[in-house]
Amino acid sequence: MSSPAPALPVAIVLVAAGKGSRAGREQAKQYVRVAGRTLLAHAIEAVATLGAPIQPVIGAADASDFAASLAELREGIRALVLPPVIGGETRQLSVKEGLEALARRSPPERVLIHDAARAFASRALLRRAADSTGPAMVPAVRMTDTIWEVSETSSRVLDRTALRAIQTPQAFAFDRILVAHRDAAASGSVDFPDDSAVAEWAGLPIGFFEGDPDNMKITQPGDFAAAEARLLAGLPDVRIGQGYDVHAFGPGASVWLGGVEISHTHALLGHSDADVLMHAITDAILGALAEGDIGSHFPPSDPRWKGASSDRFLRHAVDLLRQRGGMLAHVDGTVICEAPKVGPHRDAIRARLAEICGLTLDRVAVKATTSEELGFTGRREGIAAIATATIRLPLERSGS
Repeated sequence: MSSPAPALPVAIVLVAAGKGSRAGREQAKQYVRVAGRTLLAHAIEAVATLGAPIQPVIGAADASDFAASLAELREGIRALVLPPVIGGETRQLSVKEGLEALARRSPPERVLIHDAARAFASRALLRRAADSTGPAMVPAVRMTDTIWEVSETSSRVLDRTALRAIQTPQAFAFDRILVAHRDAAASGSVDFPDDSAVAEWAGLPIGFFEGDPDNMKITQPGDFAAAEARLLAGLPDVRIGQGYDVHAFGPGASVWLGGVEISHTHALLGHSDADVLMHAITDAILGALAEGDIGSHFPPSDPRWKGASSDRFLRHAVDLLRQRGGMLAHVDGTVICEAPKVGPHRDAIRARLAEICGLTLDRVAVKATTSEELGFTGRREGIAAIATATIRLPLERSGS
């Protein structure tokens, strides 16, 4: 019989099962896009700097949103993320589900419990959490503002020198916090504000380590703008790439434009599906990255790409950008043809391109024009497309 796997030194439970109603969004706040990616993707990237396994806890209806967030991350980061588990009705019960999932695998010696709403946990903060000792250790930040305690009948100034704001990640001896959560759930006590409160209820001594004032929590509507400003400041290398493509008409009954099939008297000829607009946008992104062109990544001589859907090419270009730590900020495409009419399909094309590129709809522009019956497009021999892509990269990864 094989021996059990050795305990991991540390693992991370990342809590992402809530709805975040105070954030003022219809969508759960962890899936709101901030600086080109979801808040959850940013949070995963932040905690991944520790190099420890990450156990996500998500909502029951969020599997597809979680998968899309994970796809926005570099391969090395995705490798640290364990299969997600479904959370409970409260944050406390969700944390318990994450701990139970780790217990079923290879239980770590220590566990860090972190909120997906905190996307700015620094590696130094994570390291302080992982290196802390004691059964329950929490990051604490000194108060700098004057603090009043106000009720309906009285008010008074509190001594701020004795007050601390508590953050996540909080660090625990795994076996002891697991027992604490099990006992709390069994007792019906499910209203604790965080895991340090669960630990205190269970009688664990609470210790403190230095928190980080920059480790903000996204809670209110205005927090998203502040978070985006901080994230964009880390992507100062702004580039614009241009792409151009053309395909001739041939026998057929439809054309593909921007991932949408449009009925027509002809089809476009090409080794793949000949989606001229998607090809131009792909080349624009590759151009901004200085990564060659679509033909160098997907040679038309390769039989693997015969009849291939062009969304594979565009996803590849977007993934290359993400592997460089960058974001796609905007795409703008123009289709040049006499027919078919693009206008009736514009919204569907924009929505499809936004989905593939991981952009909000307001960052995808699609236009169409004729060539006034001049040239090959004017003679209805084919379709041309021009595109530009604006990207942002961190300076340290921008290359030479």
